[in-house]
Amino acid sequence: TVPRRTAGGIRIPQNYGRSRHLSRQREARALVSVGPAPDDGQLVRLAPPAAAAWRRMRDAAARDGVTLLPLSGFRSIARQTALIRAKLAAGQSLESILEFVMAPGFSEHHTGRALDIGSPESLTLDGRFGHTAEFRWLRRHAGKFGFHLSFPRGNRHGIGYEPWHWCWRRRR
Repeated sequence: TVPRRTAGGIRIPQNYGRSRHLSRQREARALVSVGPAPDDGQLVRLAPPAAAAWRRMRDAAARDGVTLLPLSGFRSIARQTALIRAKLAAGQSLESILEFVMAPGFSEHHTGRALDIGSPESLTLDGRFGHTAEFRWLRRHAGKFGFHLSFPRGNRHGIGYEPWHWCWRRRR
């Protein structure tokens, strides 16, 4: 594959989107806060319709005794680039980074519709979340609120299993 330059000078394979069955994602223009992330206190922001759906889903989970926590929401293309550059600077290969981090311009986080979700006992983005009551609740109920698990095991995008990453889709 012939590499090409993208945001921040990161060289992404030219066929990245096509080979991963991914489309370029537009950055959200309007965002609202859904509260602070429990780990660093940074406000988690989503597009207004996704934020409304998140609040309904979070409240329904709470009524069932399940605590869903927003860990990360909107991420700009520039922020995505910075994350990848930091991982490269730490010695990770681009190939290994792209197993779990989308190339700039391709992340659902850019749209303001993607949300990384945690629980009181799982505040990190790792596979442990997939063993929580919160994850089991999401598997049963998230679809009712328009959310889907973007990267289940063996997904067609070749992205590692991310039980924490859920994306809202407008219902038609």
